[in-house]
Amino acid sequence: AEAGRRPRVMIAKLSQDGVLVLMHDSGLQRTTNGQGIGGECSMGELAQLDAGAWHSRAFAGENLPTLEALARWCIANHLFLNVEIKPTEGQEEATGRATGELMNRLWPKDAVAPLFTSFKPDSLRGARATAPEIPRGLLVHAFADGTGEAELQTALELGCVAMVLNHGLWTAEYVQRVHAQGLRCSSYTVNDEVEAKRLLDIGTDCIITDRVDLFSPAA
Repeated sequence: AEAGRRPRVMIAKLSQDGVLVLMHDSGLQRTTNGQGIGGECSMGELAQLDAGAWHSRAFAGENLPTLEALARWCIANHLFLNVEIKPTEGQEEATGRATGELMNRLWPKDAVAPLFTSFKPDSLRGARATAPEIPRGLLVHAFADGTGEAELQTALELGCVAMVLNHGLWTAEYVQRVHAQGLRCSSYTVNDEVEAKRLLDIGTDCIITDRVDLFSPAA
């Protein structure tokens, strides 16, 4: 995508009362001034937390954003969106269902659909149940048996359009296997130009990075 249209990745979790918030960890203590499990707190409790001071003084006082608020901002600014469904343990399917319901209601039908991704197959099943037309991608950190066959079959069973792998897992042979099944090949998290070139050379379709400044728009 062109420079202003790179997909934004948002990580969604459910609050205790069913609001989707953007938070990477299940625990609150690393990135907020709270303690305990975020999924066990109401949105009212989460809204009181400082989610910016851990980063720097300039961000002190920032609240935990909701998926709805950030999705509306992406829509208003014509941005593409990748929603990673990263549930609190035990909320896998419920988080997927809630994400599907929200984005199905919110996202314009004439815009490029968001992509749902998750390490949790049950979350993708939940999203498929409530928003079957929104595409899905299976995130994979490591292969269970070293071959990737089980993960590929899971992605196909879930009706995924892509596999999003820990970048070191991709080989030219596995890219060919995934492409042969009609799926796209994506990688996380690529913050190195040499690795980015390797992935492009073996035919992968996309990289996820948090160092956009290292890459030109053409890359």
